[in-house]
Amino acid sequence: MNKIIFKGTCTAAITPFTADGIDYDALARQIDYQIENQIDAIVILGTTGEAPCITDAEYDRIAKFSFDKIAGRVKFILGSGSNCTKKAIEKSQFAQKVGADGLLVVTPYYNKCTQKGLVKYYNDVCDNVDIPVLCYNVPARTGVNILPTTMAEIAQHKNIGGIKEACGNMEQICETARLIRGKTALYSGDDNLNLAMMSVGSMGLISVASNILPKEVGDVARLYYAGKNQEATALQERLLPLIDAMFVEVNPIPVKKAAELIGLGSGLVRAPLTELEPDHTAKMKVILKSFGFDIKE
Repeated sequence: MNKIIFKGTCTAAITPFTADGIDYDALARQIDYQIENQIDAIVILGTTGEAPCITDAEYDRIAKFSFDKIAGRVKFILGSGSNCTKKAIEKSQFAQKVGADGLLVVTPYYNKCTQKGLVKYYNDVCDNVDIPVLCYNVPARTGVNILPTTMAEIAQHKNIGGIKEACGNMEQICETARLIRGKTALYSGDDNLNLAMMSVGSMGLISVASNILPKEVGDVARLYYAGKNQEATALQERLLPLIDAMFVEVNPIPVKKAAELIGLGSGLVRAPLTELEPDHTAKMKVILKSFGFDIKE
């Protein structure tokens, strides 16, 4: 088995904004909130962190700030993917210098590439760093799908630490799981499929919903790995209304509004994203109150 970054639950963290920059006080609160609630790892500046709308200067400062704030308490994973291989390599090398435990590298988007191109892209990134790389497959957003046979080839590189799989196709996921078993790790990238993916060998999950309920989302994994499948299923089903609410509009619009409502920073998103619609906000408040949150009006 290749290098493993973590087992359990990782939060795909949001990036809190002010009207003209980054809200570092809120970012610090968010990181502490995650760690205090037993999360195993944190991804900074992934898709949920709105990485495509972050300037290079902001990227560097957020990365360094997060490393210092996490301070080795949990695994620190930094998003470093790009639709330009040279840029992905540069960001990955910077992340390693900062002290990241691993990298989350999304497939090239917009200009896309072939399956052969995917193999070369990940090999090129892995050849230029010495920390584990997680592939991130989210074709609904990128237009590129890492097919199971392609992932099996990518997994041969010693620096591949696994795949965050968010293709939404369980048939494909099962085949990927079969082909990479014993070679590298599979992680759920879709909160709705966390239990299903653990049942076929997922090492854990990289979650959006855990921005809001880190302990509860983490408990799903802890219960499942402890063999308490009924309890894990019951908890996952209780979380489903919140999970569904997280994706009623484009991620991270809903989760940032939820964070604002529970006092973890503003709900500001960067254009072209827009604020959560009022009817969705009203429903979000009801769901959050059902979990005992005191809503900040």
